[in-house]
Amino acid sequence: MNTDLRQDIEALTDAVKRFTLERIAPHVAGWDEAGEFPRELYREAAALGVLGLGYPEALGGTPAPFALRNAVSSTMSRYGGSGGIMAGLFSLNIGLPPVLRYASEAVQSEVIPPVLRGERIAALAITEPGGGSDVASLRTAGRRDGDDWVINGEKVFITSGMRADWITMAVRTGEAGSKGASGISMILVPGDSAGLSRSALDKMGWWCSDTAHLRMDNVRVPHRFLLGEEGGGFRIIMSNFNGERLGMSAMALGFAQACFDEALDWARQRKTFGAALVERQVIRHKLVDMQMRIASTQAWLDVVTARVDAGDQGPEWVAQVCMLKNHATQSMQFCADQAVQILGGMGFMRGTRSERIYREVKVMMIGGGAEEIMKDLAARQLGI
Repeated sequence: MNTDLRQDIEALTDAVKRFTLERIAPHVAGWDEAGEFPRELYREAAALGVLGLGYPEALGGTPAPFALRNAVSSTMSRYGGSGGIMAGLFSLNIGLPPVLRYASEAVQSEVIPPVLRGERIAALAITEPGGGSDVASLRTAGRRDGDDWVINGEKVFITSGMRADWITMAVRTGEAGSKGASGISMILVPGDSAGLSRSALDKMGWWCSDTAHLRMDNVRVPHRFLLGEEGGGFRIIMSNFNGERLGMSAMALGFAQACFDEALDWARQRKTFGAALVERQVIRHKLVDMQMRIASTQAWLDVVTARVDAGDQGPEWVAQVCMLKNHATQSMQFCADQAVQILGGMGFMRGTRSERIYREVKVMMIGGGAEEIMKDLAARQLGI
């Protein structure tokens, strides 16, 4: 990493830390109980510059390497301690990349700048009832009717699905009854489309992030919102997953650090039998075990990030991303478990970061590709 990039990362993460401690951390528990965070937070994050990282200046963004973007994600996760905030606030980073890469310039100019300003919300809709990681089996259908696509079907577990103004949706546009990957297309669906209905879902974690079940009943979408070529959606989806998994690894690292921070602070303050917990060897060993996993995750993330920033996205790199995502979320799970144990009764109480992260770790191990899928994909990429 060169000196200029290192300085940029230090300056931006310092600003992000201050913003998160002032505008997010004090309110997370209340937003969790309310089941949402204010839409104004999108505008505030946009003003800070974090929503536009990685997008072209011409569209209102700031070109940035993954090293900078991942550092921001880890920092906000560490000091905010809320997966719900991260999932909702940054759903644009899974919804917009296909628009940026495959939409016409006119559609990009219409859609992307308002999202980067925090005025609109973007989401991604792939998963369907009865089918998660098996993307090739999706059944939501789109047929061409003049200058429109007519879409019928359902999507489920859609992050930001209740509030999204733009939904990047995987749709089967092949012949009726077609199967497999070849008949899948990506279509950008306006959130105010007639025939689109939404139902909120209750979750074990990510309470303040709205998650929806979407139903499409003869939803008409202009043909110009087709992303890329008809039938080319599967390749778009697979490429998009790599960025999502790398971003989730950075978030998991931040959450693991948040658990360590809270556990260490508690261990220094809490006294039992006349001595602080941190003076107990068994507690110090737990804290060291947490640091071991945090350090290994940070090192692995740095290496994988440096490779993609250098232009390496080959099969072996994809395998590394899959394995990193598993390792990072397992580190997060371990640290959350150890932190709750160290906090004892307080770790079981709502409002602590460790309790929240303990509830949220499972979705991190499932979302973007479950552990089992990650292992199988990595094995195929490595020729095992």
